[in-house]
Amino acid sequence: MIQTASILTDLEFYDTKPAIKVLLESDYSKEIRIAFNKGQLMKAHKTSFPITVEIFEGALNFGVAGKTHQLKKGDIISLPANEVHDLEATDKSIVRLTLSKKDSIDRVKKVID
Repeated sequence: MIQTASILTDLEFYDTKPAIKVLLESDYSKEIRIAFNKGQLMKAHKTSFPITVEIFEGALNFGVAGKTHQLKKGDIISLPANEVHDLEATDKSIVRLTLSKKDSIDRVKKVID
């Protein structure tokens, strides 16, 4: 079955924490949108599956293994399973997160709570 989604439809930004929304699920992945206001964080965490992160709009600091990567609009980063990482929005940002189908959106939501 063909699915479509827009990273810009029903876009919301929350005052106290990043806004997370599942855009679509396929047989092999979950596409998630995370909307950050400037200064919002996702604390250090890891997943049991590889991930890919695309900066659709804005900029953020992406910490991995003691090194901070300054990512901006258009940048993409992928991480293997079990790599501890954290994010801090240095500008109002929209991020696309690709998760394994086996991963859980609830795990992602717990990172911001």
